[in-house]
Amino acid sequence: MEIQELERMVQQREATLSSAFPALMRKVYVWMTLALAITGICAYGVATSPSILQLIYSGGATIWVLFLLELGLVFYTTARIDRLSLSTATSLFVLYSALNGVTLSSIFIVYSMASIAKVFFITAGTFAAMAAYGYFTKTDLSRFGSILFMALIGLIIASVVNVFMRSAMFDFILSYVGVAIFVGLTAWDSQKIKEMLARQADLSEGAQKLALMGALSLYLDFINLFLYLLRIFGNRD
Repeated sequence: MEIQELERMVQQREATLSSAFPALMRKVYVWMTLALAITGICAYGVATSPSILQLIYSGGATIWVLFLLELGLVFYTTARIDRLSLSTATSLFVLYSALNGVTLSSIFIVYSMASIAKVFFITAGTFAAMAAYGYFTKTDLSRFGSILFMALIGLIIASVVNVFMRSAMFDFILSYVGVAIFVGLTAWDSQKIKEMLARQADLSEGAQKLALMGALSLYLDFINLFLYLLRIFGNRD
């Protein structure tokens, strides 16, 4: 009798997983797409407003404040996700994507609209391919996670150094390195999110917050991959 009850509980759990997992994965990509749309709208809106552009870029303080706010939002949301309500965490994600759009408005000044559109579609295709690979592959990508993270830290340090060196060739090399890193991170994050959400028994608030954090990870992968590809293939005005 106990064995039958245990089997029934296992079957119920598997049924719950099979219904909750697709819904959670949909939420990941809906949130990510929403964030990308907000970022694009805000970036274009700021780029077409001379008064806002002057406010942001006339002095160095404003843009640095925006960058610090972005970093603060990401660290705060990630560190306190367990204590935040789903609505608060979602609002912070939306706010971050809007601020990111404001700081990315300069790409519409530096690059032509045609090249931005071209690189966006290149990024979308590359991202979709790597996300699908991470989702469907049977290869365990977790062992590459620490390598990619260390490479990302190295990329950040090298980029900061190049701010002072101002080497065009070094910047070009870093762009290719950045593309390679975020291509790998996209596949790794996709697999990690799948495994994380597959363990969720239902659509509880905790499970949805995990999906939101997955959306944030993929959003950051997409944005950074787009920026590095834009530095390689973008045509400057």
